[in-house]
Amino acid sequence: MYKWNIKYIIGGGNVPIKFKIDVISALKRAGYNTNTIRKEKLLSEGTLQSLRNGKYISMGAISKICKLLNCQPGDIMEYVDNDTTENE
Repeated sequence: MYKWNIKYIIGGGNVPIKFKIDVISALKRAGYNTNTIRKEKLLSEGTLQSLRNGKYISMGAISKICKLLNCQPGDIMEYVDNDTTENE
């Protein structure tokens, strides 16, 4: 499991949601390298930076990622109990 905590996913704040996978690597495996993503304007540069840095990404970005990877949000993200999140 990819242990990258995303604390600002939905509407900001400390939301106990984390990605189960490295999204950028999964996009690359699906044929979407960062140059392709930028050139075809699939995701913004800001979204790519946020994915790299574990910062807020919008529901729109999550939706686009799921479309590109042909998956559901639960396939790439999961809820983690606050007690677990605070100790990491």
